[in-house]
Order: sequence, then structure tokens, then C-alpha cells
Amino acid sequence: MGDLLKDRVAVVTGAGQGLGRAEAIGLAEQGARVIVNDLGTATDGSGSSQAPADNTVAEIKQAGGEAVANYSSVATIEGAESIIKTAIDNFGRIDVLVNNAGFNRDRMVYNISDEEWDSVIQTNLNGTFYTTRAACKLMRERKYGRIINTSSHAGLGNMGQANYSAAKEGIVGFTRTVAYDMGRYGVTCNVIRPVSGTRGFQEMVRDKGLREAWTKMWGEELAERRLKQMLELNQPEDVASLVVYLASEKAENINGCVFEVWHGHVGIYVDPPPVEQVLWKNGRWTPEELAATMPGTLTRDKVRELPPVFPF
Repeated sequence: MGDLLKDRVAVVTGAGQGLGRAEAIGLAEQGARVIVNDLGTATDGSGSSQAPADNTVAEIKQAGGEAVANYSSVATIEGAESIIKTAIDNFGRIDVLVNNAGFNRDRMVYNISDEEWDSVIQTNLNGTFYTTRAACKLMRERKYGRIINTSSHAGLGNMGQANYSAAKEGIVGFTRTVAYDMGRYGVTCNVIRPVSGTRGFQEMVRDKGLREAWTKMWGEELAERRLKQMLELNQPEDVASLVVYLASEKAENINGCVFEVWHGHVGIYVDPPPVEQVLWKNGRWTPEELAATMPGTLTRDKVRELPPVFPF
């Protein structure tokens, strides 16, 4: 056991399996007392079970740590507030919030139903807001807090994930503003884009034809190399180490930052993204002037059919 988070109280949403489980265990290994929240849904957000949260709590306790389960949904205000209240009721305060709960329902944009859009936004984006708002009220009073939110490379644009992309990139903008709002109170808020072979990814490979789709897109050799990276190398524990560090006092100067993380890799984005190139004239551009100028300048290398966003 380490002591980076000795006596701190941490809440991790979606902590029953995958990334959340690894994060909760990692926090506990560094001395944090952990609220393990998980509704116990399937990867598409359906169903519920107490078993995932209970199993993570049991692992933490077996290793000598302290943990309490919570089974509420982040997708409702009442559920999100009850998660934070569980920390107060059991340990008297909250120091760390890791927003990890979420799911995706992939569909091409022209086929997304209202329910598929709303449910993904509600859990991923609104759920992050609900828990963060409840935690910030308490962190502001204590003049201390660490918030780590979970985005995705899908937020940069990914075929068939318009709802998930919107939610995950919304979390990035939300994080930046929370960092501005809360920095003066000793509270930091950062966001990660993790890459890990989670159960959702494994399910897509096993049941939803992802291997075949990638092979068609990139060829067999490149597809298999990326599948190997995701399924064998990239593990949730690779992500958890960064989250634990950002949750510690050692990271007090890190606020409003966007990180990407996977096996052996921790990167930070230039933020806000810089403007790459500018066209300038003394006066207003006409549409005709832009049509004549932009193809050879700002948009010279742009293509209609975009390549996939993949960090390796």
C-alpha cells in the first residue's frame, strides 16, 4: 500500500468493472477510502445488478483497504447526489471524484433514435455534471478537491458514434470551465482520453463484427496489430495510474488539462488548440475570394472521407 492518498475519500462512478474498477482499486492502494458506485448495467446501459460494485468493494477490502458500495444511477439528479452523500455518510467528506460511468449505443447518425441520443447524453454528459455539481458544493467549502473526468478519442469524431462523441467532447468543455470555476477554491478538474480493452470493446470484437470492419477499412495486417494493442496490451490498470496521480496532492498545479493515456503512454494536449494558419486581408472576405484562395491555403490537404481517429 502507498500513501499518496492516505486518509482521502474518493468517489468513483462506474467502478464495478473495467476502467472504473481499476481506478477504484488504484486509489485504495494509495490509501484512499473509496465509494464504489456502479448501477451494474450492460455495455448499452440496459439492466442493473449490485454484483459489480460489491465485487470491487470485496477486492479492496481483501487487500486491506476501505470501500463502500453505491448502486445509484448518475443519470438522475437524485441518484448522483446520493452517490456523493454516501461518501459524507460513511467517511464525513469527499476529496476526490472520478467520473467514469457511461455507455455507448453506436448507430450511424441517420439511424439514431431520440432515445439512443438522449440516454447516452443523459448518462455520460449530464451524469458527469450532476455528480460534479454535488461534489463541488462540498469541495468549495473545504477548499480542496480533485476531479477527474473521462472523455474519449471518440470525441474527436468517430464513425457511428455521434451521440457518444457529442457527450464525450462535451465533457472536455465542461472540464475546462469547472477548472476555471473551482481553481480559486483549491479544487482541480482534469480530463482523460483513455484507450483500453474494456468489456465494451471486447464485446464489439466478439459480437459486433469490429474485426471484420477494421480489416475492411485498413487491411488485415494493420487491423490485427491494432486489435492486439487493444486486447492484449492496453489494460485498465495502465489508465488508473494517471488517475491516481491526478487525484493526489502532488498534482495541485494541474488544472483544466486534457490527457491521453494507454499502455506505456501518457500524453497531454495543447489546450486550447492553437489556430494552425490564418488568411488575412484588410477588410471583409467575399465568398468568391475564399473560393479562390482557400483550396490552395487553409484547406489544401482536406478530404471529404475522413480517416479514422486512432492514436496508434
